[in-house]
Amino acid sequence: MTLQEKLIQALQLQSAGDVAGASRLFLEILEVDRNNVYCLYSLGLIELNAGRLQQALDLCNRGVMATPEFAPLHYLQGSVCQAMGKNEEALRSYDAALAINPQSAEVLLNSGALLRSMFRHKDAVERFNRILAFDPTHVSALGNCGIVLTEFKQSERAIAMFELLIRTKPDYDYALGLLIYERMHICDWTGFDALRQEILNGISAGKRVCKSLAFMALSDEARDHQRCAQIFATHFYPRRPDRLWQGERYRHRKIRIAYVSPDLREHPVGHLMAGVFEQHDKSRFETIAISLGIDDQSRLRTRMLKAFDHFIDVRDKTSQQIARLMREMEVDIAIDLGGYTSDTRTDIFSHRPAPVQVNYLGYPGTMGVDYFDYILADRHIIPPEQQNYYDEKVVYLPDTYLPTDSSVRISERTPSRTECGLPETGVVFCSFSHDYKIAPHMFDVWMSLLRQVPGSVLWLVSRGESVQGNLRREAEIRGVDPGRLVYASRVPLVEDHLARYRQADLFLDTHPYNAHTTAADALMAGLPVVTYMGNSFPSRVAGSLLYAAGIPELATRSLQEYETLALRLALNPDLRKIYKDKIAHNRAHFPLFDTSSFCFNLEAAYIAMWRERQLGEVHDEIGLHN
Repeated sequence: MTLQEKLIQALQLQSAGDVAGASRLFLEILEVDRNNVYCLYSLGLIELNAGRLQQALDLCNRGVMATPEFAPLHYLQGSVCQAMGKNEEALRSYDAALAINPQSAEVLLNSGALLRSMFRHKDAVERFNRILAFDPTHVSALGNCGIVLTEFKQSERAIAMFELLIRTKPDYDYALGLLIYERMHICDWTGFDALRQEILNGISAGKRVCKSLAFMALSDEARDHQRCAQIFATHFYPRRPDRLWQGERYRHRKIRIAYVSPDLREHPVGHLMAGVFEQHDKSRFETIAISLGIDDQSRLRTRMLKAFDHFIDVRDKTSQQIARLMREMEVDIAIDLGGYTSDTRTDIFSHRPAPVQVNYLGYPGTMGVDYFDYILADRHIIPPEQQNYYDEKVVYLPDTYLPTDSSVRISERTPSRTECGLPETGVVFCSFSHDYKIAPHMFDVWMSLLRQVPGSVLWLVSRGESVQGNLRREAEIRGVDPGRLVYASRVPLVEDHLARYRQADLFLDTHPYNAHTTAADALMAGLPVVTYMGNSFPSRVAGSLLYAAGIPELATRSLQEYETLALRLALNPDLRKIYKDKIAHNRAHFPLFDTSSFCFNLEAAYIAMWRERQLGEVHDEIGLHN
């Protein structure tokens, strides 16, 4: 058999899945032709797929030295470096491959994804656009480019990408969800009902039609949220076979807890948790921050750097490297503060780096996997009868699951109505929630309230011109003067932002995705919140806060109740004053703003989890839901 025949046979065996047989023949060829580029490439690929990264890199380096003009070896070398967490080296290899073949869609796509993971979004878009320049309907380039454009807040361009993507490949994974979610970010409700129903039907059928976070803004059923999360997790985050924690029992003097998050910075999660981090009992807990996100040099970041025993920036590490680091540190309890939100790394937890793994706060729902042991909630967020819709074991905190930071001091100076762009008289309805949370059915109610309350306005957070134009047009369609929508500009300090709430009369919550941090902010500033508590985690958060603030009667159970209560409060200034006074009084007597007590209760939950694991009552092979 000639070397050429042996090579063909080896490649056929590799294609057929006979890796051992193919490897044997590749090695035989290399004994004769030491630098055979096809053998080095194929063996490198086999080693990469087997997780033997250093061996794969050695083969690639050998091949590149011998045959530098062979682009696939540079590409493989980049893939291996990327898997090893050597991102800059990976980019150099990808660029070498592109210098040989500038129109390699595979290299452009993978290098673009790498650049995005390195927060180099502009460079990532450039790679995807290079593909679209010679292949305008390349579906992966369209999808990836659209996603990065959403992170740039370039919604119109992203929507155009997603629309073309769906025309090109209607069943492209998650494309329908990407489209409707980005439209919701600019309150463009074109075809909303039909597209929403198509997504609901798709989730029921087990299809990859929508990512789980976006789905929370479309459905108010915890059962559907679980199904969507399971579909998403099975696709992207299956359990890994290489369990790093193998049942060892640690003997630490303190319980080691690690918070894993991209949001240890100026971010809603950061604002909610900063006080908790600072108040942890360091005599009982050793605290570790695993920071996945950017260092924004903010005041909040500085507070967190001081609060933790160990603050570790792991942006440049792979998920497996981070998991191994956590295992080497013998973390007892690992808490994921991000879930399926931006820049998180769920796959860290798929390697099982810690005996106890907890889903908490950043993502309001089940992760849909069996390697998270617990989800932290309260009985208002997850009623006992809904526990079957969570793949984690539900652990209840006694008051509310959402922490607040009692150290925040609202600015003493209240800006005038004129400074806020508000009319001098008239009821001010306020809703400072994200645009994607403003669903058409809620906007219908808000416009009904404006029609029934003469001189009233709706105060929203200022976004781009697109969303303002869309909402003004929707108001006009509903018979409301668009000028009655007033937009607040952003202010740099949270203390000044909170002071503005004093000029509002009533906070109108969103549904099915409630205000979370924003509702807590409103209550902190003494503003009554009216909410509609639904049937899912994200639609019950504001209700949980109202119970913890001692005013549960402001949590309604239907849209009609919601509108009736909001109208009653709007037309009765004396009743609004009663509630504002009650909130101010309750702040010192109810648990919502007692960070110290919240931290104590959270630590009690951690201790219970730790003890349960020590007693061997939690098993990864068994789903516990009660």
